[in-house]
Amino acid sequence: MPTLLVEEGFRFFFYVNEHEPMHIHVIKGDGFAKIELGSGRVVRSYLKPKELKKALAMIQKHQAEFERAWHEWFD
Repeated sequence: MPTLLVEEGFRFFFYVNEHEPMHIHVIKGDGFAKIELGSGRVVRSYLKPKELKKALAMIQKHQAEFERAWHEWFD
């Protein structure tokens, strides 16, 4: 599973057999979430509310990088 970013205890990644829509997984401690990249929609989250808010901000900051990595891997 390609790791795209590790920062402030968060690890952002996708699995090698992913599917559309384009999304990213994030883990921090025992929590994790799945978030769509295009819309920012939270598909599933087991992060604490403050962690989810921080993860969403980090995804927004790095969205272009994450989308580029997705396309490089799957296209």
